[in-house]
Amino acid sequence: MKHLLLGDEAIAQGAIDAGLSGVYAYPGTPSTEITEYIQLSEKRRALSASLENGAGSACSIEARGKIFCQWATNEKTAMEGALGMSYMGKRALVCMKHVGMNVCADAFMNAAITGVNGGLVVLAADDPSMHSSQNEQDSRFYAKFAMIPCLEPSNQQEAYDITRYAFDLSEQLKTPVLLRVTTRMAHSRAIVETVDEPMAQKPMCLPEDVRRFILLPAYARKNYAHLVQMQDTFVSISGQAGWNTYTKGSCPTKGIVTTGIAYNYLMENYQPQMGYSILKVVQYPLPVDMIQQMVADGVQEILVMEEGQPVVEEMIRGMVPSTIAIKGRLTGALPRMGELTPDSVRLALGLEALPQHDADALVVSRPPALCQGCGHRDVYAALNEVAREYASPRIFGDIGCYTLGALSPFQALHATVEMGASITMAKGAADAGQHPAIAIIGDSTFTHSGMTGLLDCVNSNANVVVLISDNLTTGMTGGQDSAGTGRIEQICYGLGVEQEHVRVVVPLPKNMEEIKNILREEIEYNGTSVVIARRECIQTLKRHLKAKK
Repeated sequence: MKHLLLGDEAIAQGAIDAGLSGVYAYPGTPSTEITEYIQLSEKRRALSASLENGAGSACSIEARGKIFCQWATNEKTAMEGALGMSYMGKRALVCMKHVGMNVCADAFMNAAITGVNGGLVVLAADDPSMHSSQNEQDSRFYAKFAMIPCLEPSNQQEAYDITRYAFDLSEQLKTPVLLRVTTRMAHSRAIVETVDEPMAQKPMCLPEDVRRFILLPAYARKNYAHLVQMQDTFVSISGQAGWNTYTKGSCPTKGIVTTGIAYNYLMENYQPQMGYSILKVVQYPLPVDMIQQMVADGVQEILVMEEGQPVVEEMIRGMVPSTIAIKGRLTGALPRMGELTPDSVRLALGLEALPQHDADALVVSRPPALCQGCGHRDVYAALNEVAREYASPRIFGDIGCYTLGALSPFQALHATVEMGASITMAKGAADAGQHPAIAIIGDSTFTHSGMTGLLDCVNSNANVVVLISDNLTTGMTGGQDSAGTGRIEQICYGLGVEQEHVRVVVPLPKNMEEIKNILREEIEYNGTSVVIARRECIQTLKRHLKAKK
């Protein structure tokens, strides 16, 4: 069967067709659509089963293999949940954007030591050029750090096929496998041919040796020794599996090593008379035999084209004689930062630049802004008015739609670093003597990584005000479920915030004076307080109202 799919959707369909039992993820662009596709697929299966079997639909779905696909609270819990499903012998997929790898790093690194039982694939969607991210980082470093195989498809069909292969590889080697894509790969569409029938889900099967999953030092040392011993096997399979290809050119003194979507940019510009020898890398560790073959064929210069940071470029420098010139991002042959483009690859090949068209004078820049009618707007309007009453207020922001409060017209934030940092940075500022120290954080970010920061505040009775702007969803990534919906107050009570200092307001213009008065009272309170500003996201509200019609 043929389908027009995003790269993300091709990965999702590949996982389904590989006998997936569970997807564990926290929403983050450009990875979100993978889990959403699986959730939609499950809804369609449920509807189909309901139409076929009436009241027996649930049993029918269970018989066909129901896929667990509920959003996790954060990437760490997602990784741990997937490892638990793998422990039971079933296939699990973990999805996140690149910064999520930082959150799940503890579980990810140790999963390489425990190994897996059922197939475990970790999908990391990197965002070069920072289209919707606060940094640029390359998840291939994590695979190298953990010493596990990594796969990087160059097109949507490969994304589908490689996802299925990744689960087989994981079970064959008893190790997690990292699947890495970038924004253009994730969010571009192509025709994908899929299998007619998906694999059945694996039955539950406990590990033969449970000590593999008990990382006491005595066991961990043995597991780590085994992981080190497997490195030659990983390299050998990388060269033999068929995903990496080497083609000797008519002018073998010049070589190109290309990875992921960069291969498409190369093919868009490549002319046969160039005669380059080309190594296309899809599976890591790097295929050493193919690189050595390129050297044996007489290559004197290698141009490395890779999306992200110069991971391959640096590794190849240690694999070939120093007399061979290695060019790429480190040398300026390609841009050091941001996405590759067909144009930048064209210049690196020594071709003339294509004609450029100036932007039309009628096209003006439109910076992102909070939606009209958004509750965050009223929160910032009240917060700014109160903050102006103090000589030097400090407002620490967080990651979400409300980060746009740093821009005009509000310009309310003094710092935004990463998920959950608003609370702990405000605490640190208060510890240093700052007053007022205010944190603003969304409901989903609060449950993702803000709760422990609030506990720190409670434990030291830090003089901070934590403003939780609760729009009842994960709004920035499209309105996914928020883990703490309906329970934010109880969470704050449980963490030890005094009940009289957990205040709830409704951010509407008519309530402006009440909101400002509550903020003033809590700022003057010498201790930890929480103000919850709760109103549903205007976008999810529209969808909910439409669904009721």
